[in-house]
Amino acid sequence: MLKTSVSSASPLAYRVRPRTLGEFVGQLEIVGEGTALRKAIESDALSSVILAGPPGTGKTTLAKIIAETTKAQFMQLNAVTSGVADLKAVCSEAERMKNAFKQRTVLFIDEIHRFNRAQQDALLPYVERGDVILIGATTGNPYFDVNAALVSRSHVYLLKPLSVEDLMNVLEHAIADERGYKGQVQIAKEALQRLATIANGDARIALNALELAILTAGKKLSLSEIDKLFKERRSRYDADQEDHYDTISAFIKSLRGSDVDAALLWLFKMIKGGEDPRFLFRRMAIFSSEDIGNADPRALQIVVSAWQAFELVGLSEGEFFLAHACVYLGQAPKSNAVTKAMEATKQAINTMPSLEVPMHLRNAPVKGMQSQGYGKGYEYPHDAPEGVVAEHYFPTGVDRMDFYEPTERGFEKEVCDRLERVRTVLL
Repeated sequence: MLKTSVSSASPLAYRVRPRTLGEFVGQLEIVGEGTALRKAIESDALSSVILAGPPGTGKTTLAKIIAETTKAQFMQLNAVTSGVADLKAVCSEAERMKNAFKQRTVLFIDEIHRFNRAQQDALLPYVERGDVILIGATTGNPYFDVNAALVSRSHVYLLKPLSVEDLMNVLEHAIADERGYKGQVQIAKEALQRLATIANGDARIALNALELAILTAGKKLSLSEIDKLFKERRSRYDADQEDHYDTISAFIKSLRGSDVDAALLWLFKMIKGGEDPRFLFRRMAIFSSEDIGNADPRALQIVVSAWQAFELVGLSEGEFFLAHACVYLGQAPKSNAVTKAMEATKQAINTMPSLEVPMHLRNAPVKGMQSQGYGKGYEYPHDAPEGVVAEHYFPTGVDRMDFYEPTERGFEKEVCDRLERVRTVLL
């Protein structure tokens, strides 16, 4: 069992770190009364787990609580500073303790996603044999960033950003606790709420902000003083990590759902987080065909024009063009008919008995080819009154099929009516 001591000179977030599950705030779905993880911790019967979630949500704190309560040997590595040799040394000692003394070992690896494939592979046999009980903490997506074999042998728990109410509880505890400010700080409730809000779900950020405010403005804090210190809400967005993929997913799904306002919110979260505007334009260009298509053929034109204007102007004025394109796509009628037609065509090609071009559709640039039947019988559509003739345009031996099924939304309704007339003639 690992006992820790924290200096009074340590940062506030370290001094008031919860020591027991009773002090732990938030994540009730994971460690609330009656949950499997809580029972395992309380009965000292933990199996390997991976704790995944944004910074400041309690991953390391949970590991420290386990360290203070378990009768097992508790060991810790940081994937940023530890190599394969360090890992093997710890695991070999765990194996020796298990075989010689029947002593269990809990191994906490912080930032486990930073271990490369070889390091994770080296850990696997020790987890499989039960030489170590793994607690892996990661801010990444464990299903992408951690060895699939390790994931399959562990219980994965996804920790969520803390709510404003949870963070207010954390701050109130820090003000009242003996390890914190011992009740000697006076702070208006609305000021406390502002600190909890700007932390964006991160308890460490909230506590650091409180500590900075007290060091800067004293032990009596008002909302106006907090606003002077913290003008902007912190944004949790990393253009190279999971939140990048989650946020662009939310952006696209908001556009698809025609919620212009939500789409704008996700768009400007990404811009504020430093996302490449060209990436956003690329995604909107794809969306124009994938999710709107011929329901509004102007959608793609608008995005391309906005993109061209952005290249001429750049940031920050170029935000107007991003917002313009976003708003247009959000309010446009939606159709995935082009997408479905594309997929249906690809699938049909794989099952067709032939993709041979019929003779009447073949090119006949040389007179001798014409005598062989190339181009023979082809009817020129422009000679027909309606510009359509009864012709077979599919491969030899393949009956014609309908891949593109336009919706009745937007301009596609006109396309639907026209296609119906054309297909009648073709048949």
